[in-house]
Amino acid sequence: MEIRAYRLDAQFEADAVAGWIRAGWLLPIDGDEDALSDIDLARAQLIHDLTCNLGINDEGIPVILDLIDQLHGVRRALRIVLAQRRGVRG
Repeated sequence: MEIRAYRLDAQFEADAVAGWIRAGWLLPIDGDEDALSDIDLARAQLIHDLTCNLGINDEGIPVILDLIDQLHGVRRALRIVLAQRRGVRG
């Protein structure tokens, strides 16, 4: 989805999204600053909620994003292990 359209839908300010991209919190598709993946659109909504609704400052955002990324990595690894165990038993 194009960032411009998403900014309008989510009411994000262009400067905020550009700042999140500069900070490395969002990674545009193929370096195109006007295109984000669905995952990054979800991250943008999360960042917006954390900063605007919960008052998390800019120093806390990368910590939270890193923890969420780690959690997803562990869940992915656990799914692989469980699938392998099912294959051994089946």
